[in-house]
Amino acid sequence: MRQIDHELRRFVVDNFLYGRDNGFSDDDSMLGMGIIDSTGTLELVSFLEKKYDIVVEDSDLLPQNLDSVARLTQFTRRKLEQKQATGECSARREPVHSE
Repeated sequence: MRQIDHELRRFVVDNFLYGRDNGFSDDDSMLGMGIIDSTGTLELVSFLEKKYDIVVEDSDLLPQNLDSVARLTQFTRRKLEQKQATGECSARREPVHSE
């Protein structure tokens, strides 16, 4: 599952740091460091839903889930485990789209 954290970090670097990994730690707050803002959070959620075929509920939009690469990785793994355990499909609702 190491691949998930690598994919998420790569997405953050490519989309919010213009491909320049400034050496931030996987535990650093992306909001606190100014890497991501509220619009970026929507873009990140859209990526998660499309890439991993998971549903990110409004109640999931918390810093505890999305504020660092490490937290994002844990959240994504948890969602994938839930999906596998329940056979859940993201087709229940439309994914979040960023404009």
